[in-house]
Amino acid sequence: MVEPRRLYEQIARKLAKAIADGEYEIGQRLPSERELAQTFAVSRPTVREAIIALELDELVDVRLGSGVYVVNRKPPAGQAGVMDIGPFELLEARRAIEGEACALAALRIETQQIEQLFALIEEMRTDNRQNEIIMSEDADRRFHELIAACTQNSAIIAAVQMLWDARTRSPQSHRLDDKGRARGLKPPIDEHTQIVRALKRRDPDAARAAMHKHLSRVIEGFLEATEVAELKRARAAAAEKRRRYSARGARAAQRLREAQGE
Repeated sequence: MVEPRRLYEQIARKLAKAIADGEYEIGQRLPSERELAQTFAVSRPTVREAIIALELDELVDVRLGSGVYVVNRKPPAGQAGVMDIGPFELLEARRAIEGEACALAALRIETQQIEQLFALIEEMRTDNRQNEIIMSEDADRRFHELIAACTQNSAIIAAVQMLWDARTRSPQSHRLDDKGRARGLKPPIDEHTQIVRALKRRDPDAARAAMHKHLSRVIEGFLEATEVAELKRARAAAAEKRRRYSARGARAAQRLREAQGE
């Protein structure tokens, strides 16, 4: 069977073709993420994944606080790079699968495993303090894989390992991780602690909710870390609008005073 192209890959190919066809000139800024999402009827995370793919192919340059600019019509390497599972779709899959894994683990986890999870949290804490982010991320992976192991379900264990292997393999995930580290993202200690506390109580609903909350915040953190200019432009536009309205209101008030003979 032929694997259907991923949604973000379809968007990346369409944008790459538009660039190659001259619809966007070298040095021109692409439409905003919001505009692209509306044009292609997809989510903004999907657009973000497509932009990362174009960036890896050196077709665009992402400039924080400014936008996404075209720098080449064709990939300098001669062809587009390999596209793997998108980093945001990967995180969505992890949230779904690891949430249920955590709920099942709460029913089967052993005291020794709880102690091991707390030890991994301490390892992450130490690495975060020393700014050893790669080591902290390794402890993070072992933390999540240990929870999967606590389910005593070989299929769940394999699925969770596959998702983490996909993150390690995917060039798009590598680029997203680099952007996250550059913006100071680290494995969050409090969220991991809440997960283990729910497991220690053997509460499957609380464990599932804690894992969902953690991975939802991971998604939000990466979205914030890779925000280019839309928020800044929106804030600037809102500030300019307030300024104009304020000036217009002041002029109206002045005219009213003049009409009243003040």
